[in-house]
Formats: sequence, structure tokens, C-alpha cells
Amino acid sequence: MTERRLTEPMSRPIRLGVLISGGGTTLVNFLKYVTAGKLNAEIPLVIASTADCAGITRAREAGLNCEILARNEYSSVVEYSNAIFALCREHRVDLVTFAGFLCLLQIPDEFTDRVLNIHPSLIPAFCGKGFHGSRVHTAAIDRGVKVSGCTIHFADNQYDHGPIVLQHTVPVDPDDTPETLAKRVFAAECVAYPEAISLYASGRLWRTDDGRIIVR
Repeated sequence: MTERRLTEPMSRPIRLGVLISGGGTTLVNFLKYVTAGKLNAEIPLVIASTADCAGITRAREAGLNCEILARNEYSSVVEYSNAIFALCREHRVDLVTFAGFLCLLQIPDEFTDRVLNIHPSLIPAFCGKGFHGSRVHTAAIDRGVKVSGCTIHFADNQYDHGPIVLQHTVPVDPDDTPETLAKRVFAAECVAYPEAISLYASGRLWRTDDGRIIVR
């Protein structure tokens, strides 16, 4: 089996493009980690998929450049994707991060293994089109699972697909509601996402010839 390193270790802060569709809580978490010196990153670009998401205000209050590219203003996935990745190129983004971003994109070849997504379950459970937010946690509780968590994976051209980078687990308590489980999973996300970004920036992620990601 052969392996390919995804990127050489970076001696500078990694440049993140952060894509949002909601409140921007993941973006805020990134900023907390950067400020605390726990994540060597800068954020030259935030892209919002709707004009009314609360994350726009949070981004701009933090002094970040936030562009609004509303999905409903583009006629196709291809057209929308082209616009987003053109901005990422313009701002010299090293790694694109989906941070509660709910739109399907077609990822250009040059951004293969350069787009991370986070999902609030242990993929392949409770994932795919339509599984987001409280729907994921409701499905987990209804199924009676004892463990849930979050998954960081490289995005491809399907919902919640692509090779897994890491997963963090949390217990599902007998009296959990979707809200209490969501809170516990989000706490895990806040640790896992910066960890995955740091692994990428430090050159520790390798892809095997059968498509899996290995941490070295």
C-alpha cells in the first residue's frame, strides 16, 4: 500500500476559508482557538450562503472579511461552486472549512483534500442529504444508540461523504433530548475541528491508495 502526504508542514499560519450558513458558532470557536494560541491560523475569508445568517454579524464584529454568496442567486451547483472557489483562490486560502455550511458544492480538482467538513454524528450513521442540526440528534435518540459524536472528513461532491480524518465520541444518556445531545456533541466538535486543521497544517495527514486518511 502506498501513501501520499496531503501537504508539507507549514511554517506560517494556515489560511482558512470558512463557509457558513447559520449562527457562526464554529467560526467563533476557531477564533477562540487562534486567540488562545491553540491554532496557528488566520481567516482571510468567510463566505455566507444566505444574507440573513447570524454568522455574518459575528464575522464582521471580529474584523473578518465576510462575503455573501446567496445560493438562491445561482442557477446551478456548478455556477455556485465556481463563484465560491474563485474567492478562495483570490484570497489564497490553503484550506476550506465547512462550518455549518448546508450547500452542496462541486469541488475543483485543485481543492481535492483541501475542503474539510464537520458532521454531528459518527459517519456513516445519520448522515447524508437532509441530516443536519437537530434532525441528526433526533434520529440518534430514536434509534437508541448509546454513543454518538462528530466526524471531521474531507468533502467531496456528495453530502457527508469523503475520507474521514477523525471522530470524537460522546455518550448518549437515557434521558437525552435532541437539545442536550446537541450540546454535548458540539462541545466535542469544538475540540475536534481545530485538531483536524492542525493535523493538516503540520503535514501529518496522509492518504492511502485505497482512499483512507492516516495520521502520522
